[in-house]
Amino acid sequence: MNDTVLIVGAGHAGFQVAVSLRQAKYTGRIVLINDEKHLPYQRPPLSKAYLKSGGDPASLMFRPEKFFHDQTIELISDRAVAIDRAAKTLLLGSGEKMEYGHLVLATGARNRQLDVPNATLGDVLYLRTLDESEQVRQRMPEKKQVVVIGAGFIGLEFAATARGKGLEVDVVELAPRVMARAVTPEISNYFHDRHTAAGIRIHYGVRATEIAGEDGRVTGVSLSDGRTLPADLVVVGVGVIPNVELAAAAGLPTASGVIVDENLLTEDPNISAIGDCSLFNSVRFGEVMRLESVQNATDQARCVAARLTGDTKAYDGYPWFWSDQGDDKLQIAGLTAGFDQVVIRGSVAERSFSAFCYKDGQLIGIESVNRAADHVFGRKILPLGKSITPEQAMDVSFDLKKAMA
Repeated sequence: MNDTVLIVGAGHAGFQVAVSLRQAKYTGRIVLINDEKHLPYQRPPLSKAYLKSGGDPASLMFRPEKFFHDQTIELISDRAVAIDRAAKTLLLGSGEKMEYGHLVLATGARNRQLDVPNATLGDVLYLRTLDESEQVRQRMPEKKQVVVIGAGFIGLEFAATARGKGLEVDVVELAPRVMARAVTPEISNYFHDRHTAAGIRIHYGVRATEIAGEDGRVTGVSLSDGRTLPADLVVVGVGVIPNVELAAAAGLPTASGVIVDENLLTEDPNISAIGDCSLFNSVRFGEVMRLESVQNATDQARCVAARLTGDTKAYDGYPWFWSDQGDDKLQIAGLTAGFDQVVIRGSVAERSFSAFCYKDGQLIGIESVNRAADHVFGRKILPLGKSITPEQAMDVSFDLKKAMA
């Protein structure tokens, strides 16, 4: 019996599978296939801390190369191009075929490309990989005016970083508020005010229609309302597309992700899919979902590693997220979509508050700004299905620690 575990993708999910297998005393062969030239690295700092730093890639690496050698985790820099499910082999771009006992797809997602004229000009950049972040970092010192397309987490993190470095910053967003799909209006309004107070101009209800250029260089961004914003750098953050092509070509069911069951298995019992590419059946929420978060990637990785070492359990990780924008830290516990009531705990004016989100009187999520204790409370109480009343949430004298007890 082949005891080789092949892991395609070396982001948070893929790296964690390999580490968790060794922590669980798995003695078989573990191969981590990475289509980037770098050691496996962290992605969250790419849109903020790395851009502020001197550009040391080593600061991003999960572990030094010696760690992988010591743990007998094989690193292969190559691209997976085809799965032969019948033969249980994986074809690499180099032409090598690798046999597997179990295959883990941690293929992640890629940037959604801007589809407008001149979007391929050299100063139209993205922020998802280390190489992309390095491109942005190197060009920022010579630029004066940046247009950020998309007011999601990545776009706003970068906008705050660029403004902090003295660049003029415009943000273009089709929705009527920032982070509209991710947070409550209360949180959106706060970050709108914070970013605009810092001098960032946010343009709502418009989209980019063309990148204006001259002699191969960006000069501006044309908008759907007829205006053109001056720019010598454009950074695009308009979402991602899950990398499902490898799975789909092998005949595995896919939709907005690689379809897996509650144990994160595809319809092929020898293939799992985890992280940003995984469309999973959530036993906790009773629905099919795909989550883009470090927490989800690492928790799913641990779940698969446990199954492969004899401890099979349905994945029931409770989601949480964060975003650092300028001097503010946003932390989210739970899934707040579908709320019908929001109450504020703390002080917006003092930049320390949380939005407690309720549905039918039940607490479903907490969005916190510079208020870590509320976030910790949410991460502890929400997975238990417990709640506090909206009146208790609003009352800052109400002891959350006692409520957890």
